[in-house]
Amino acid sequence: MTCTEFLQILDNVIDESIAAETRAEIEAHLRKCGHCEVVLDTTRKTIEIYRCHEIYELPTEVSERLHTAIMDKCRKAAR
Repeated sequence: MTCTEFLQILDNVIDESIAAETRAEIEAHLRKCGHCEVVLDTTRKTIEIYRCHEIYELPTEVSERLHTAIMDKCRKAAR
C-alpha cells in the first residue's frame, strides 16, 4: 500500500468499514510510514474534538498567522 492509496481510503479507515485483508495492508503500511500514522492519529483526534463540541478560540494573532500560512501554501501550489 502506498501513502496515496492510504489517503484515498482514510475515511473508511476512520469509520472502520474496511475488509480484514485491507486492514492488514494498512497496519503493515502504518508500521513503516510515520507520516501516514500521524495523519491517521491527527484526523482521529480532530474528529474527536468536533464530536465533543468543544470550541477552541484561537488568539487573533495565531489565527492570522495560520490564515496567512494557508494562503501562502495555496498560492505556491497554484503556480
